Amino acid sequence: MAREFRQMIPAASAAVLVAALVLAPLGAVMIRAGGLSALSAADLAALRFTLWQAALSALFSCLLAIPLARALHRRRFPGRGLFIAALGAPFLLPTLVAVMGLLAIFGRRGLLNGALDALNLPGVSIYGPWGVVLGHLFLNLPLATRMLLQGWQAIPAERVRLALSLGLGPADIARHLEARMLRAVLPGAFLAIFLVCLSSFAVALTLGGGPRASTLEVAIYQAFRFDADPGRAAALAVLQVALALAALGIAARLTLPPGFGAGLDRVLPVPLAPGLPHRIGDALILSAAAAFLLSPLAAIALRGLPALADLPAQVWQAAFTSVWLALGAAALTMVLALPLALAAPRHIWAEPAAMLPMAASSLVLGTGLFLIAQPFVAPTALALPVTLLTNAALSLPFALRLLLPEVRALQADYDRLAESLNLRGLARLRFLTLPRLARPTGFAAGIAAAFSMGDLGAIALFSDGRSQTLPLAVYQLMGSYRMDQAAGAACLLMALTFALYAACDRIGAHADPR
Repeated sequence: MAREFRQMIPAASAAVLVAALVLAPLGAVMIRAGGLSALSAADLAALRFTLWQAALSALFSCLLAIPLARALHRRRFPGRGLFIAALGAPFLLPTLVAVMGLLAIFGRRGLLNGALDALNLPGVSIYGPWGVVLGHLFLNLPLATRMLLQGWQAIPAERVRLALSLGLGPADIARHLEARMLRAVLPGAFLAIFLVCLSSFAVALTLGGGPRASTLEVAIYQAFRFDADPGRAAALAVLQVALALAALGIAARLTLPPGFGAGLDRVLPVPLAPGLPHRIGDALILSAAAAFLLSPLAAIALRGLPALADLPAQVWQAAFTSVWLALGAAALTMVLALPLALAAPRHIWAEPAAMLPMAASSLVLGTGLFLIAQPFVAPTALALPVTLLTNAALSLPFALRLLLPEVRALQADYDRLAESLNLRGLARLRFLTLPRLARPTGFAAGIAAAFSMGDLGAIALFSDGRSQTLPLAVYQLMGSYRMDQAAGAACLLMALTFALYAACDRIGAHADPR
């Protein structure tokens, strides 16, 4: 009993720290909100727009992901694995880099408006409600595609073989097999993207174009930074938390298994939809998706690379700050995630404790920490520590999800052997647990570092201009219309983000003994 209690101490300590980091700010927000009477008509409009843009963004992402995932499932072509791998990392791309890329294509001086002007046609504007939806579509289409592609790959080959042997064509297979899979997978994909878009900040802040396209997160930021009204910001944060909890509850209930049963993991012997019209249609879908997802990044690279040499000194200082914040947040995330993941298979409280940050966003946590710190110290002095803590907390649920399957496999395969060898405590951690979990740990740390590099939440709330991260520097360059330098800083942000992710992932893979 004493040994089991000692083993629980790291996980229990991590759970208490996470609970304090999340519940204390939420409690401060609830106390300061004093009900919802402080909300104005503009705040209710922000609530309506938040729901509208999240629903449309999730709907369009899922609808467009269906033909894209289907084409990827049906076709084999050179570079397919690389293309799918690129779709697997939607959280790696900093939001402001995505926004800069979209502006390079769809902005007032972008490639699309340049072509329309050459043809004497009216231009288009990316700013406003539909610009916010477009930004979220760009960020979340890869995520929806990967989720649906996994659903297609989960259909047992034996079911498809049977359908082909019965003479069913692509339309019949779609009706009898694929539609059943989509009914099971689409609700979860829709709600996952809906939840991500509920906490939209950087996209709405940069592409919203005014009050008509303000989300709750933007309204919280404006209440603090421009109106100096913490009570109203707290009331808005309460609304934000309520929406997140409702979406999480609905997602847990509506995600259903497809019920195809187990297969033998066989590969289909013949290509699906072999006819020329189907091949042409799939090729057009894949080409259009590649152009939509890759051309903004190529455009910002072409514009930003020449500007790297002209970046002001404060941008390089902001880059240095972002790197050490990202490394610190990744380290803290793993310090919390590892003991909770190791405890989760044996203790029912460990997994909910790690998932607790899903109930809040960076700005909501920042709002609560601002209210707690305000009576004792100038909140701007805490800009960097608060940014590190909030980024670590919000990365924790993703890290746990990546570690937990490997932890369960490790315990199932090696628990008896470790007990027979009397391998316990630090010796077990050093010689068994850490080596066997090195690969998922490196991957999770890379995701946490990349998330922290691109975050523009708490730092925007706390910073007084002297403490800058690279995303904040990019936003300020965009606000002062120094777009070439902003593109250069965005290139630097993108390169550092992928470099940190790749380094952490590589370290984990190198440390894996297998």
